Amino acid sequence: MPTHMHTTTTAMTDTPTDPLARLRLMQLVSPTLPIGAFTYSQGLEWAIEAGWVRDADSTADWLAGLLGDGLAGCELPVLIRLYRAVETDDLPEIERWGRFLFASRESRELRMEEKQRARALITLLNDLGIERVARWRETLAHCQAAPFAVAAVHWGIGLQDCLLGYTWGWLENQVAAAIKLVPLGQTEGQRLQLALAADIPAAVDKAMQLDDNDIGSAAPALAIASARHETQYTRLFRS
Repeated sequence: MPTHMHTTTTAMTDTPTDPLARLRLMQLVSPTLPIGAFTYSQGLEWAIEAGWVRDADSTADWLAGLLGDGLAGCELPVLIRLYRAVETDDLPEIERWGRFLFASRESRELRMEEKQRARALITLLNDLGIERVARWRETLAHCQAAPFAVAAVHWGIGLQDCLLGYTWGWLENQVAAAIKLVPLGQTEGQRLQLALAADIPAAVDKAMQLDDNDIGSAAPALAIASARHETQYTRLFRS
């Protein structure tokens, strides 16, 4: 971790999300949102090819590991800081944390995914009337979490709900990929999603407690799987 960062703990205070804002969140995390989320497996396809993931139990282990070691330790704490920076129109902080998250992606595929999904989300949100994303395009372009934070603040989605929704969207996409690739039955996939969703509140709580200097990912298997997926002979997903 860079040694120059200040140590700050994010206070666990939050503005309640009103009913319309909750509906906006559902739209933002919907798999029908046209940003191409369904085209990415984030290394899962190679993990299955390699035999690391074989069935529902090993899929659950894989995803639980990514949730606890990846999202809770890095992606969600960065999203918190992006959200706070958007609230105060602090473009240097948005740039800083967007670049930090981009730099945390160990493979070319994962970095490409961040850029592509950020670009698609910026375009969509501008079309939906959030003009600020177009003005801030270059600042937001490093990771999808940055325009996501802008949308959450713009629509009055509370921070905790923002984190819960973001993580739910990740889980839903990963389970959908596993249903196709493992393969899992639809009901088995729903059981898996139900079980793993129970771990999301704790992951969000962990993320909200982390100081700046404690932020970081510890998911080497994801880095290996994603890098190997770049040259996988046959594949359904882009990453």
